[in-house]
Formats: sequence, C-alpha cells, structure tokens
Amino acid sequence: MGQAAKVLQLFKTLHRTRQQVFKNDARALEARIKINEEFKSNKSETSPKKIEQLIKIGSDVELLLRTSVIQGIHTDHNTLKLVPRKDLLIENVPYCDAPTQKQ
Repeated sequence: MGQAAKVLQLFKTLHRTRQQVFKNDARALEARIKINEEFKSNKSETSPKKIEQLIKIGSDVELLLRTSVIQGIHTDHNTLKLVPRKDLLIENVPYCDAPTQKQ
C-alpha cells in the first residue's frame, strides 16, 4: 500500500475511533479539530522517513485511544459514572496470563 493510502486510512481510522471512544460527548468529539489540524500541518511533508514516523505516531495514538480511554460522566458533585465500551471489558481472573473477552 502506498504512503498516501496509508495516511488516508489512518485519518479515517482515527476519526472512527474518536467517534466510538467519545460517543455522546460533544466537547470531547471536538478532537476532530485537532486530528484535522495535525494532518493539515504535515500535509506538505515529502520525506518518506518522516511520513512513516508520523504514521507510526498516529497509529500509536489510535491504539491508545481504543484500548485505554474510558468515558466518565459526572453524576453528582464528587461522583463519576464510568462507561466502558464492550471491547474494553475483559474477564479479570487473578493470575491469568491470557485474559479472554467477556461475551
């Protein structure tokens, strides 16, 4: 796959992940602006090595968002309700080397 196709695929993937991770959170969904700004600021990059490095950074960010971010909703003054996505719920068995997905 060419670099242009990889960049476009990463752009789309980041936006899809953003929509899933920040679902129903208008303020956090504004991360769209930051994603677009970052891609625009590097639009004129021509060095293949630098482009690969930027693709790697973007992929790492997408993975981090997808696997580590949990939404929290303020319910009271000092209370948060956590809203984990299904793909984050894994069976938590003590001393299990290979956790499995909950069904």
